[in-house]
Amino acid sequence: MNLLTILLQAEPMAPRGGGMNMIVMLVLFLAVFYFFLMRPQQKRQKEMNQFREALTKGQKVITAGGIYGTVKEIKEGYVLLEVDSNTTIRVDKTMIMRVPEAPEAKK
Repeated sequence: MNLLTILLQAEPMAPRGGGMNMIVMLVLFLAVFYFFLMRPQQKRQKEMNQFREALTKGQKVITAGGIYGTVKEIKEGYVLLEVDSNTTIRVDKTMIMRVPEAPEAKK
């Protein structure tokens, strides 16, 4: 007999407790995935939505494209930003990202 016939005739060994270990590992992986990736992202998204809903007229903001402006008018889906004297642009409300930092806060 050669090695190939011996390997083909041998019965595969059944894993001992492998099914339960696999389930536990999968549950742990999903829990870590949720608490370290999904939950913080949902929290940031909720904070951004609250920020956008709390926008007020005259507030200085920065858009996702890096445009600095002052909120001139707020509508349901968009915001009118005054970017220069007598220059107004319409920006989708979801693209308003943050309030510019004060210069002394950067130091």
